Formats: sequence, C-alpha cells, structure tokens
Amino acid sequence: MQNFVVLGNWTNEGMRNVASAPERIKTTRSMVEKAGGKMQLYLTMGEYDFVMIVQIPKDEDMAAIMLCVGSMGNIRTKTMKAWTEEESTKLLTAQHP
Repeated sequence: MQNFVVLGNWTNEGMRNVASAPERIKTTRSMVEKAGGKMQLYLTMGEYDFVMIVQIPKDEDMAAIMLCVGSMGNIRTKTMKAWTEEESTKLLTAQHP
C-alpha cells in the first residue's frame, strides 16, 4: 500500500457549502475504497482545515481521486507521499547507484 498525507483548506465555495461536506467526505471515502484503499479524515484548527491520511495500492489512483475531488471546487489540497518507518529505513540504508 502507498501512503499519502493530504493537507487541505476550504475554498470560499467550500465554506458556503460546508453543510454538505459530510456527503462529499463519504464520496471521497467511497472512491478510495473502490480503488482498494482506506482513508481517515481529521478536521483541524490552524493553518489547515483538515488532514486526510490515505492508504491506497496505486499512486495513479490517488492522483485521479485528488483531481476529481479538487475539481469540485470546495477544497484546495497539498498531497504528500509518505513512507513508513520500516520503508524509510530501507531507503536510507540502501546502496545508492
């Protein structure tokens, strides 16, 4: 599974439509699950309005989902690919070409 951390903020349109956010979150979760993944969303206070943690088999599926969700106009996101501590150890100690 590939891991992603998504930092997000509501757009002006998203704030106007905030009451329908739970349905949009369900739709996003459904897309992730159809791609074989899972997702957890946290509403946050501070620089970002929410943080989403996604585990999904393929990078391409994550990109497609984020493009679809972003095209709705309710959020702006920054998506980061993440490696677990175990995966990071392998990367950091591997022989470099």
